[in-house]
Amino acid sequence: MDTKLDPWSSNDITDYSKLFEEFGISPFENVLPEIPSPHKYMRRKVIFGHRDYEQIAQAMRTGAPFSVMDGFMPSGKVHLGHKMVMDQIVWHQEQGASAFVGIADREAFSVRGFSWQKCREIGVEEYILSLIAFGFKPDGLIYFQSGCESVKDLAFELGAKVNFSELGAIYGFSGETNLSHMLSVATQAADILQPQLEEYGGPKPVVVPVGPDQDPHLRLTRGLAGKMNMFRVEEREDTKTGRKYLSVRGKAAPAEALKALQKRIPGKVKLYEGHLDVLEYPDRAGLEKIVGEVATEYGGYAFVPPASTYHRFMSGLQGGKMSSSIPDSHIALTDDPKEGAKKVKRAKTGGCVTLEEQKKLGGKPDECSVFELMLFHLLEDDDELLEIREECVAGTRMCGSCKQLAAEKMQEFLKDHQEKRELAREQLGEYRIVYKK
Repeated sequence: MDTKLDPWSSNDITDYSKLFEEFGISPFENVLPEIPSPHKYMRRKVIFGHRDYEQIAQAMRTGAPFSVMDGFMPSGKVHLGHKMVMDQIVWHQEQGASAFVGIADREAFSVRGFSWQKCREIGVEEYILSLIAFGFKPDGLIYFQSGCESVKDLAFELGAKVNFSELGAIYGFSGETNLSHMLSVATQAADILQPQLEEYGGPKPVVVPVGPDQDPHLRLTRGLAGKMNMFRVEEREDTKTGRKYLSVRGKAAPAEALKALQKRIPGKVKLYEGHLDVLEYPDRAGLEKIVGEVATEYGGYAFVPPASTYHRFMSGLQGGKMSSSIPDSHIALTDDPKEGAKKVKRAKTGGCVTLEEQKKLGGKPDECSVFELMLFHLLEDDDELLEIREECVAGTRMCGSCKQLAAEKMQEFLKDHQEKRELAREQLGEYRIVYKK
């Protein structure tokens, strides 16, 4: 597969399985049994892949601190694709995560050329109101990149650890790419790492729910996390005895920090210049916790590489890719409820040309945008969804009945959501929202 994942354009990915081999994304089904009460996107394989989600599942099971972080570029109407991300943010917050949501106005300014005022208006009126309407709790942090000093400071530090060649390899940047666009990438990485700053409780697992087109941001940030850390823990092997042991490396670390580590780590520890070997401490997680504490005490970082989940793209209502520039291809969360229902009724299905063929051959729910709406958004009951699918494949359910059901559900959903958006407008003052000064 010759795929270049691009966070700033619509990618038409037809075979998600190839992303496992090409980009190192792991199948989500392998980690699913470890998750208490998984989200419907997980159960229904809408979320198909992950990086390091095991650490998030463990935190949920044990009650350990963890965060969920995501962002939205304020570039247009909020729609069902954004709802998928908001659903996952709210769900993780309900599972105990501290939640961080960035409004990527720096990105919109550099990539789309939007004014700061326009970014603020779109950010609040479209994204923040819908996020709150979906159940985002006031204890989470919502911020505009341009107003968040900790993100801007961290982005500057991260910029010293990445060069143009690396950005070109990950994003395809060329000599035509403007400097602000490149700076917005460092800001994205700072967004993702911000929950681990000392002011927010220090190092912890962080999950970023995204579509696969956003994976370049995760790959860059995971690499930067390691480069920024004062120490790194490695497994090594004694060449003479073959015995394995853990080593803590930190050539740029202050000598005092290494000495402090030596005192805190129980068991047999040998201190050398720039590193120490831990010969009798098999618990790597415990060791990394101590290493993180010492690093932050001495003014350094101990970032845990961020985890991520990857969900399928929604297809357009008329087939092909969903595009915000084609009104009939998507449903905005602010669409008139009756108009949203009409869009569903005009949508492309996976049925046959005639009723006779449909009864004989059955439909193709996996190629049906109406079934996809029910799978992703409109039906909470897994058994009801499965029954509809089986009847479609068997040819006992016609497209008209599915369209009618989905249209009614869509009208109901939009009406309810828009009422909640108006309530959210009244509640804005209860939320921690950091704006551009």
